[in-house]
Amino acid sequence: MLTLCLLFSVVMYFSGLLSFCIKRKHLLLMLLSLELVVLGLYFNLYLFLMVFNFEFYFGMIFLTMSVCESALGLGILVSLIRTHGNDYFQTFNVLW
Repeated sequence: MLTLCLLFSVVMYFSGLLSFCIKRKHLLLMLLSLELVVLGLYFNLYLFLMVFNFEFYFGMIFLTMSVCESALGLGILVSLIRTHGNDYFQTFNVLW
């Protein structure tokens, strides 16, 4: 059962990385795939802490930091949509 859960978390992580590489044109899809990567890492961390009978306090810190990261990403997404009108990376001019 543990190996099945570990395999599931590794598949989640790598599918998030694959979708991050494929969907690199839209910022919203990139943020969603990053959240899938973070979710896979959290599941791996939870399994690790459960197997070695550690406390789950570090998992709560990890969840807090990932929520702060996602709120920051959504704030950047909203500000980019307000200034440019869409979330395509092709419309952003890096030199300006």
